[in-house]
Amino acid sequence: MSNLQARLAAIPPDRLKGIRRGIEKESLRTTTEGGLAMTPHPQALGSALTHPHITTDYSEAQLELITGVHASPETCLEELMQVHQFTYRALADEMLWVSSMPCILPADENIPIGRYGSSNVGRAKSVYRMGLAHRYGRRMQTISGIHYNWSLPEVSSEQYFALIRNFRRHAFLLLYLLGASPAVCSSFVAGRQHELQTLANGTMYMPYGTSLRMGRLGYQSEAQASLAVSYNGLDGYAASLQEALTKPYAAYEAVGITNPGGEYNQLATSLLQIENEFYGTIRPKRVIRPGERPLHALRERGVEYVEVRLLDLNPFVPIGITAQNMRFLDIFLLHCLLSESPPDTPQEIVALGRNQHKTAAFGRQPGLMLERGEGEVELTQWGTELLQAFAPIAASLDAAHQSTDYSDSLRAAQALLQEPDLLPSARVLAVMEQDFDNSFIGFTRAQSRQTKAKLLALPFSAAQQAKFAALSEQSVGDQRAIETADTLPFEVYRQQYVSPERLGLTKAAIAPALAAV
Repeated sequence: MSNLQARLAAIPPDRLKGIRRGIEKESLRTTTEGGLAMTPHPQALGSALTHPHITTDYSEAQLELITGVHASPETCLEELMQVHQFTYRALADEMLWVSSMPCILPADENIPIGRYGSSNVGRAKSVYRMGLAHRYGRRMQTISGIHYNWSLPEVSSEQYFALIRNFRRHAFLLLYLLGASPAVCSSFVAGRQHELQTLANGTMYMPYGTSLRMGRLGYQSEAQASLAVSYNGLDGYAASLQEALTKPYAAYEAVGITNPGGEYNQLATSLLQIENEFYGTIRPKRVIRPGERPLHALRERGVEYVEVRLLDLNPFVPIGITAQNMRFLDIFLLHCLLSESPPDTPQEIVALGRNQHKTAAFGRQPGLMLERGEGEVELTQWGTELLQAFAPIAASLDAAHQSTDYSDSLRAAQALLQEPDLLPSARVLAVMEQDFDNSFIGFTRAQSRQTKAKLLALPFSAAQQAKFAALSEQSVGDQRAIETADTLPFEVYRQQYVSPERLGLTKAAIAPALAAV
């Protein structure tokens, strides 16, 4: 029996049934013609600051729909479906863009930044987004995706970091199997250097691409590339982030906190304004208390769950993800948790970045080689080895749930690995070519219209409508209460929020922690 199988056998069925998951899904609001919606966040959706299920991400036009924590993929998707149904009923003649890569975009400076009211916390959210605009441009922030939050009972912070290390090593497989963004509207790359090829007028693509969202055009930052964040433990990870959150960065010092007119440019001049600015395929997370910094929560109470951040929206699925996808993620994450996970090194971190970019841009290219250890291995061979290793995990999950659902999801992944033309990324290009003259906008606009019609046609009871309407009304009242309770001037609030003390480790303690990385 292998070490993985021994660890798996030691987990009782009730604990396996204790897996919990939740979803955060981003989508752009667009016009029926496929242009970015320039309207404010719809009033019927309540307050983007305080609504528990409906907020905005970067842009005022970028909705984020959020589920609670669920014991099964089905109940999670049922809630996500209901949030979608309520949202679509508030959109009038607008729709949700069903692809991760954005719609037709206006000039960068005309992309509207999210607005959250006059409270200090609301203003800070908008100023943070203004900082992102100065640092990376607004277009990059309009990319949308799905975040999968996952936990298993009785897992320590150390074990979660072992999971994260393995996830980063094997993330190429998820990009390959679930990537669905091989093409993009030309407006997204106007004036930028890129490696894309022209597919048709207005459409750029990579012939073998899987997920442009996770490649060099996506959430990438030359400044952040200088961060050698290790995932070998909570102390070193936190110390690395603390330095990035507190040490001034020359290029951002030049931007300044405010402009000559006194308007805020950014929250801070450090490499990262706040923790969420650190890009990654997966994050260790902890539910935070009101006003608490995420890094402080991790240090005080440890890792509670992981947030998987590399999932594209599947434009062929009404709400972007399926129960079968979620079960495969459960298997994948359990394998990452139970497998041997040696410490990472700076050299491995750099190699993993290269593997990510190769898979995103060239993943379906026959014979594509990835770096592994001191040598190279074919992507499909490595993927086959991993899927074979997943089999005992799928069987154990099936036994715990008295079903074949997990093994079915594994078989579906194996079929995709053997038939790359069936991959979501390949299907996008095939349908674009067949029905839309290779137009990314034409394809996604049609899929978005079809999705809206499908979801509006589904039953949605008066009681469900009333429930979500009450949540929206309550959120507006909650925002007003926060605004009324504010007493600090915003600048005092900002300085306090970005202070090193709020991160849970004094400056004197940072150097020893970093030295241990």
